[in-house]
Parts: sequence; structure tokens; C-alpha cells
Amino acid sequence: MALLTGPLPLVPPASAAFASQQDKGPSVVALGGGHGLSASLSALRLLTSELTAIVTVADDGGSSGRLREEYGVLPPGDLRMALSALCDDTDWGRTWRDVMQHRFAPGKGRGGSLDEHAMGNLLIVTLWELLGDTVAGLKWAGALLGARGEVLPMSSVPLTIEGQVRVTAPDGTSVLQTLTGQAKCAVAGSLERVRLLPDDAPACIEALTAIELADWVILGPGSWYTSVLPHLLLPEMREALCNTAARRCLTMNLATDTKETLGMSAADHLRVLREYAPDFTIDVVLADPASVTDLADFEQAAGMLGAEVVLGKVGASSRRPIHDPLRLATAYHDIFGNR
Repeated sequence: MALLTGPLPLVPPASAAFASQQDKGPSVVALGGGHGLSASLSALRLLTSELTAIVTVADDGGSSGRLREEYGVLPPGDLRMALSALCDDTDWGRTWRDVMQHRFAPGKGRGGSLDEHAMGNLLIVTLWELLGDTVAGLKWAGALLGARGEVLPMSSVPLTIEGQVRVTAPDGTSVLQTLTGQAKCAVAGSLERVRLLPDDAPACIEALTAIELADWVILGPGSWYTSVLPHLLLPEMREALCNTAARRCLTMNLATDTKETLGMSAADHLRVLREYAPDFTIDVVLADPASVTDLADFEQAAGMLGAEVVLGKVGASSRRPIHDPLRLATAYHDIFGNR
């Protein structure tokens, strides 16, 4: 049953330093999921207050998968991570970010109902139940956190990723095996014939409007087949991304040869996008030079998408392949300013 509520609460005031940075800025839509989208949002919130995150809703593992199965809701995990990334660096923002990301450790008993659930997932699902509206629930969660932007799901219904992987049969021949679910596809190696189910899933109307009105659309970084590509597999969203007047920037991953993209180069990642969405064009491809082993091949693949390659040091100074928010923000700032 929906709960009658008052006006949407005001976001707590930002610090003066932050507010001065937010006086101007382009309207930006960032698409993706998981840690990749969190990285781009952590950078983009330093550049603009007109920021919208559009998040994949195909997760079927962990806390999100359990809530999705038990309550029939959108998987909240990637939405939670996006909201947390939009928290500013005030005491309020840091505290609520930590609350949202808190995960309950297994209790002393066996099979506790809260085991491994993220607090933010439970909060989001609570708001959905009380309000009876997915977008409204995310707005209220964002207001509570003081999020510097809006978070929207890519679809109004939960999605399922299905793909095929080539395996060796007992007789030694090579055959395609179908895998269903993001959790399985994420560790499958190089996937083939990826698709979303249901085939006619509707895109979130508010997400389509945000894409239409944006100055810039940022796709990636993120898991290529399960966080980046799904936005181009959803028919209404692919059409919106192809037809928007916004400039389009693709942010490449720092690590290309992962469990999901075994044996693939950076150029191969671009060819995947062209294979599944041949009408989709890009203005700029942003990549860390350390992730591009064959620059000529990469530039050729980018050219097939209509894109200019921009190389910049955007990785963190650590052994882990993660983007540094300040370096990434600097790269985005230069890209926005030069175009």
C-alpha cells in the first residue's frame, strides 16, 4: 500500500567550497552499473550539479538477487552504489555513504535473514514499498543522502542477461552453451549472442527524457557485457542514445582482459559495441594509455564508431585497476571544455 507523504525533503546544504564548483556545469547523463559507474559519478559530481545516473537492473546475485527474487523488485545494489557515489565530502555525505554501503556480517546463528544484505538495499526497497513508485523512492533516498544528482533505473522492470559461451563438448567439438543471469555471464569469458530478457522490456521514461535533454552522455567504464552493453541492448534506450543531440563519451576500462572479456583487447571492446549497435556513434573515447596495447588498432576501431581517441592518465596510483576520481574529473573537464 502506498504511503501518503509530504513534499520531497530538501537536500542538506553543501559546503561553500562545493557550491562554488557547482554554479555552472553541463547537463550530463552517465550510464553503467557497479564500480565502473561509481567511478564516473565520483568524478562527474565534481564538475556539474546537472547529473543523472542511469543504472543497469539485471543483477541477480548476492543481496540484490535475494531481494529481487523474494520481493519481485528491481535489484537495488547498483542503484545503491550510484547513490553512494553521489554523496559529497561533508560529514553528512560521508556518514550516509557509509550507512548505505554497510553490509551485515553473518550472525552467530546459521542462515540469518540479514546475512550479507547491504543496508542501502533494504532502505531502497523500503521506500519502494512505502511509496509504490520506483523513481520516487530513489528521489527520496537521494534527498536523504544529499546526493548531488539523480539516480534512475534503465528499465522499469527487472532484466535478465543471457549469453552464450563456446565450450568443448565430450566429442571434442566446439559448441555454444547458453548462460542465463548476470552472475554467470560475468565470469564466463568472452560471450557471444548476448541479449536482454524480456525482449520487449520498457525503458524508464525519465531516463529516456534525461538522455534527450543532456549535453553529454557518458557510457562506461564498467563490466563490458553486463554493465555497459545492456544500455545498447534495450531497444528504447538504444534508440534514445542514437538519436540524442548530446555529445557522447565512452570511458574505457583500465583492465581489458577480465573474467568477462577473456582474451579481448581494448579495440575488441569497441568492436563489440559496433556489432550490437551499428547505428550508435561516439564523439570521444577516453582511455588510459596503459590499457591500450595497440594504439593503431584501437584508433581504427574508434574511427569505425566516429570517435576521436583521447588518452589520459586516469588510473589510481595503485596496483588495482581503478579510476582515480580527480584524474578522471580532470579528463572529463578537458573533454567538455574542448568541445
